[in-house]
Amino acid sequence: MIAIGCDHAGYLLKEEVRRFLEEQGVQYRDYGSYEGEPCDYPVVAQKVCNAIVSNQAQLGLLFCGTGVGISMAANKVRGIRAACCENVYSAKYTRLHNDANVLCMGGRVIGPGLACEMVGAFLNAEFEGGRHQRRVSQIMEIEAGKLLDPGC
Repeated sequence: MIAIGCDHAGYLLKEEVRRFLEEQGVQYRDYGSYEGEPCDYPVVAQKVCNAIVSNQAQLGLLFCGTGVGISMAANKVRGIRAACCENVYSAKYTRLHNDANVLCMGGRVIGPGLACEMVGAFLNAEFEGGRHQRRVSQIMEIEAGKLLDPGC
C-alpha cells in the first residue's frame, strides 16, 4: 500500500499520479487534499508519514508547490526519510542508496509525465543495503539524538 497526499498546490499533480497508480494496479490510500481545497502541507505530510511508521503503508508520495516544504515536514516524523526530487535518476537512487520511504514532488515544478516516470522508478527500486546501510543507520542515529563519530 502506498500513502499519497498533497496540499492545494500539489493537487493536480497528485491526481495525475493517482491515475498512474491505478493504471499500474498499485494500491494506495489518499490522505488529501481533495478537490484542491486549501490546506496546510504539514498536516497532510504528518498523516501520510504516520501511515508509514505505523505500517499501514510501505511508502509515501507527497506533493506541494515545490516539494520542498512538504519534504521538510515529512522528515520531522521519526522513521521517515523523505526526498524531494525533480528527476528520475534522483527518485530511483534515493530508494537504492538512501532507503527513502517518501518521495516528494512539486506541482509547480514537475510535469505529469515526468512525475509518473519518477514514481515508477521510486516504487520499482529497492534499497541495496550493503555499503549504504551504514550511512542510513547514521541518519537514524542523528534522528535519535546521538552524536556521530567525527572520524571522516
